[in-house]
Amino acid sequence: MDFRYVGSSGLKVSELCLGTMTFGNEADEVTSHALLDRYVEAGGNFIDTADVYNDGASEEIIGRWLARTSRDDVVVATKFFWSTGSGPNDNGAGRKHILAAVRDSLRRLRTDYIDLYQIHAFDEGTALEETLSTLDGLVRSGLVRHLGVSNYAAWQLQKSIDVARFRGWEPFVALQPLYNLLDREIEHELVPVSLNEGVGIIPWAPLRGGWLTGKYRRGMTSAPPGTRWEADKQPWLGDWDRSVDERTWSVTDTLLAVAAELGRTPAQVAVRWLLQRPGVTAPIIGARSVAQLDDNLGAVGWSLDDKSMELLTGAGDQPLPYPYGYLAGSPRRRER
Repeated sequence: MDFRYVGSSGLKVSELCLGTMTFGNEADEVTSHALLDRYVEAGGNFIDTADVYNDGASEEIIGRWLARTSRDDVVVATKFFWSTGSGPNDNGAGRKHILAAVRDSLRRLRTDYIDLYQIHAFDEGTALEETLSTLDGLVRSGLVRHLGVSNYAAWQLQKSIDVARFRGWEPFVALQPLYNLLDREIEHELVPVSLNEGVGIIPWAPLRGGWLTGKYRRGMTSAPPGTRWEADKQPWLGDWDRSVDERTWSVTDTLLAVAAELGRTPAQVAVRWLLQRPGVTAPIIGARSVAQLDDNLGAVGWSLDDKSMELLTGAGDQPLPYPYGYLAGSPRRRER
């Protein structure tokens, strides 16, 4: 695996990040540790989790694995925001919750520092200055090395960057958004903000909950039994009826065709497409088994040619809404 800088920071991570939402649920501890071992063996060094993944079990499993490996060889990212208890301050990005959350994550991870600490969602109820000053303090204390966000709107990210710059506080260097061949809304504003401000993009759901693995084919009227889309098991991605339309099948058909032509699996092609998109640092790959992980790891070590990139991108392109379509005709656009 190659290594890439996270945004404008000096932190270098492997081009694929191992997501651990399955740890403690779909993958037991033995399987989870096998996944971590295989990922590191393949050259990976970037692990992403969150305090709410399976009520903290994901962090605990990672912590027990970290205890038997070289901590400084691994980049550990975790997130906070969602409720971790029933109290009024057991969620959000206020100072009280942040300080409690980082303490608990450090304990579960069995480490004395977090490489990348991320806000899981924007907190509309807390003054931005309170959140940013508290996070800056964590970096200054050495408990946290770098800061990032997830599921932010472009204005929320830009305002956070501007306030931190004005105050001289630690900036956000990473954005963790939903991004894949089908979910491309971040290209309107979040990608430009990230490119302009030196924020590395770490996409979640690069396979759209398994949709881009080749299991779903044109003509299907429902999800196959045992898949994640059966009975709407992907609430954060939408249900079957709202997700299936001609564009969905156009992208799926094109993905399957490109994969067949290249002798690659659809999952490998889908992740490879992301790796070659502007601003992307490392897609987050998740797995329930070593076999699934090995398939995803096959996305590195090769490149899609321009023709394949154009076919895949074009299949999911949509008419640009105002004002993006209007601005696309500007004679003063700068090619990146």
